[in-house]
Amino acid sequence: MRHPIISRALELLACETRETDLLASPDAVRDYLRLLLGDRPHEIFTVVFLDAQHRVIATEEMFRGTLTQTSVYPREVVIEALNRNAAAVILCHNHPSGSPQPSRADLTLTSTLKAALALVDVRVLDHLIVTRMEAVSLAERGMMRWMARGDSAKPHWSYPRLAGC
Repeated sequence: MRHPIISRALELLACETRETDLLASPDAVRDYLRLLLGDRPHEIFTVVFLDAQHRVIATEEMFRGTLTQTSVYPREVVIEALNRNAAAVILCHNHPSGSPQPSRADLTLTSTLKAALALVDVRVLDHLIVTRMEAVSLAERGMMRWMARGDSAKPHWSYPRLAGC
């Protein structure tokens, strides 16, 4: 179970997005995803679905695993991206072990998802690995290209306006 302070912080973030572009930078996305997943005792694979202007459509926890691994099904990620009419995605998962360093399996998965999503014209902008204290961006480490198809070096992300806060 999530600590009440973390739960309240996530609620406040959701409400705050009605007023501002809270997730308007890679740092904000990193902080949000670390807050969302960093304290989980098992691996969670999450996808942030983005529209053509890189505004957030939704953040979906798609797969749950064990302490050390998660089974991710590329077909399901592609289906969800198409259902949400996403133009791009940011991939994220946590490492409950506390080490945010990408494994060979993480890199292989990223490559597989990037290829699968490219078949339906959905770009993978980044894959973040988060822990309670840190987050590693594969894009910032040069493991993915930001400059694909003439886009700017740093994408702009916005979180959707959420009702009911």
